[in-house]
Amino acid sequence: MFRKISVVLSVLALGLLVLSACGGGEAAVPEPTSKPVSEPTDSPQTESKTGTDEEVAVEEPTEEAAAEPTVEVTEEPAKEPAGEAEEAMTVEPTEEPEAMAEETDAARTFMIVPEESKASYIVDEQFLGGALDRLGISPGLVDTIGSTQEIEGELQLKLNDPSPLVLGHFVVNLQSLTSDQDRRDDQIRQRWLESNTYPLAEFTATGLEDAPQEYAEGEAVSFKVNGDITIREITHPVTFDVTATLTGDTITGVSTTQLKMTDFGFPPPSFGDVFDVADEFTVEVEFTFREG
Repeated sequence: MFRKISVVLSVLALGLLVLSACGGGEAAVPEPTSKPVSEPTDSPQTESKTGTDEEVAVEEPTEEAAAEPTVEVTEEPAKEPAGEAEEAMTVEPTEEPEAMAEETDAARTFMIVPEESKASYIVDEQFLGGALDRLGISPGLVDTIGSTQEIEGELQLKLNDPSPLVLGHFVVNLQSLTSDQDRRDDQIRQRWLESNTYPLAEFTATGLEDAPQEYAEGEAVSFKVNGDITIREITHPVTFDVTATLTGDTITGVSTTQLKMTDFGFPPPSFGDVFDVADEFTVEVEFTFREG
């Protein structure tokens, strides 16, 4: 009997060992699975290395979280009112200086006003003893003046510019020069100056000297104008001394220079014991220019 009992106990013990072995195997399976599941939440870097299904599921919330700040960044520049306000603020200040620069850089054109202008020659003339009998003029040295208002021309200037002169060209009708004696004027046209043959004198300005760096309206300024003058188809360089005033749209002033008759191919007038004329003479232009 004891033997039967011992056999039964042996069988039961063996069964328990088998059951315990099976139970230990079932308990060992969840242990490794429970560890990867808990680890992804604590360290996403370990999940990216394993590449399991659970890792993909865990990575999805991290992508959504990364996308959220991206949406916020793109929304800020997309605000139209703020953009429009910024554009308006940047355009307005930049347009005004550009417009001012265009006005400053633009050349102003001034046309000479003939009825308010006059071109003259002034020369020393020595009357001799025979002048009284022939001309009714007492002997002596006088300034003989001949002038005309038949002048055309224009100026283009950039005021307050280091090089203000853009263009300057003028034409004087020498044939219309008149003095206090008709006989003198006729001889000038026919014999000496020959203005009936060469009626025009032309001057083209090439530059300014001693021009003021800044100019205030209504202020008289003095400077020099360099250029080329053509008389009797002979051209020579010349410099005019100028004093001018700008008031509104009008420039007024006077310019003078010295020339020699022999430089332009004709001798100074002379007539026996009546008169002698100096070779050198002054050209004076009283001018009025008006902007147009």
